[in-house]
Amino acid sequence: MATYDAQATRRRLLDAAYAEFAQYGIAGARVERIGAAADSNKAQIYHYFGGKAQLFEAVCEQAIAQMEAEVPFDPYDLPGYAGRLVRLHECRPEIMRLCTWQRLERTDGEPNPAGVAFARAQIDAIAQAQKTGDLPAHFHPGFLLGLVLHLATGWVSVSPEFEAAIDVPDPEERARHVENAIRTLLTQPATPT
Repeated sequence: MATYDAQATRRRLLDAAYAEFAQYGIAGARVERIGAAADSNKAQIYHYFGGKAQLFEAVCEQAIAQMEAEVPFDPYDLPGYAGRLVRLHECRPEIMRLCTWQRLERTDGEPNPAGVAFARAQIDAIAQAQKTGDLPAHFHPGFLLGLVLHLATGWVSVSPEFEAAIDVPDPEERARHVENAIRTLLTQPATPT
């Protein structure tokens, strides 16, 4: 008699949901498809996660943890960090699709606590590096992180028409441009207001 592995079932459901939500968003995702893709059923989704919205939150938390593991944050090398993010998003565009669906469909919900904690830790690390003089302090630490993240994710969020018009198809060249832009941000003095 085979034994039931609850952790394996939960993992399969998360993996199937990750693909489903990235493709269809929250509203378009179907728990029946997720269950079938996970070799399970929708009753298990409700059992493990409580519902589709909670499953989406779990998928977002998984994506954050994977991103943090694959591209560790380094406030002492923001250009390198941004370049690594560009490369990650080039090979894993579903991460940005999940973020986009979250922004589009969760406008009335609370932000994901894991995402907030992830961003706060990065902002705090930047602030500490600014305090010790390892990073210039001419940007608020949160604003600096926002600039780094937007530059690093810019290539995966532009329209196909812009991407074709700019003609920079090589992901390594894209990453180098972003790294150089971050270096410029860090070395240029702030203009007085």
